[in-house]
Amino acid sequence: MEWLLLLPVLLLSIVLHEVAHAWVARREGDPTAERQGRITLNPIPHLDPVGSFLVPALLIAMPGSFIFGWARPVPVNPANFRDRKGGDIRVSLAGIAVNLILAVLFTLALAPLAAAGLEPGGEGLGALLAAAAFYGILINLILAVFNLIPVPPLDGSHVLYHLLPAGIREQYRSFGRFGILALLAVLFLVPGGFQIIMVPVEFLTRLLLGLVGLSLGGAPL
Repeated sequence: MEWLLLLPVLLLSIVLHEVAHAWVARREGDPTAERQGRITLNPIPHLDPVGSFLVPALLIAMPGSFIFGWARPVPVNPANFRDRKGGDIRVSLAGIAVNLILAVLFTLALAPLAAAGLEPGGEGLGALLAAAAFYGILINLILAVFNLIPVPPLDGSHVLYHLLPAGIREQYRSFGRFGILALLAVLFLVPGGFQIIMVPVEFLTRLLLGLVGLSLGGAPL
């Protein structure tokens, strides 16, 4: 039953993440994503066979795992940006900003439920809505923190790229060919690897829940 709550929230979160990249890229002067139909809330153009289907399905089948996934990356041509460096950074951080905003919005949605005594883990429709809001907070914070990791091609790598000396930038970017696979191997196969990103996620989750008078308690972190 839990994954029936998680999947729609995950889908919404990753689609809005990618739409944010595409929308900001258009504002920066690059119409590539718009021409490929990526400025849309229709999830189909954003879905990735591995990140949107295979990985979540495997995690659902694994006992004790938390559902996770990603969408198909938005095509961006930085050469079209009016400000190539600033545009690249703003486009890259747009998805993270949207995930943080969504975490706050899910917190606001949870507030009246918590005030009515409805909490995740209880019974009834209200408790299910509270659980969905909680997972909205958690999923979006995981997406934001995960994408901040400066491993190419994740969003945080675009910021670090422009901070590195010019002589090593391209070698750093070329790591993106297998960077995501190496990172996922560390996070999911190395014991305790996923806790690397869960430390800041747990801190931020506790902070947001505290704003609505809830504690993390026995939530599945």
